[in-house]
Amino acid sequence: MILYRPTGPKELALVAESDWKAWPPRLPDQPIFYPVLTFDYAEKIARDWNSTREDAGFSGYVTRFEIDDAFAARYDVELAGGEAHKELWVPAGELAEFNRHIAGKIEVVARYGKGERIDGQE
Repeated sequence: MILYRPTGPKELALVAESDWKAWPPRLPDQPIFYPVLTFDYAEKIARDWNSTREDAGFSGYVTRFEIDDAFAARYDVELAGGEAHKELWVPAGELAEFNRHIAGKIEVVARYGKGERIDGQE
């Protein structure tokens, strides 16, 4: 299954530290890790949320990664406000196991600054 994750520079730096193979543990106030199912939804979050926040350095990124289909099937697809907003909700305590099922590397496919696309491949 191909998944996308909108993120800011702090989380992206931690992914880079893992050699682009794992998502960092959630913070105490983040009980769920929620990758999304479409580039369009990830783009909306990275562009309209991450890249407009001063605490994110006015930067947002869309990442793409693949996870084993059989493993991904254990998580229900959740709707976050509409049919176009599909997410997998992975409990924070299961993130290490989730990371072990990532195939290949996590890649940055688009970058945003102050609400505008800067570059990307998607």
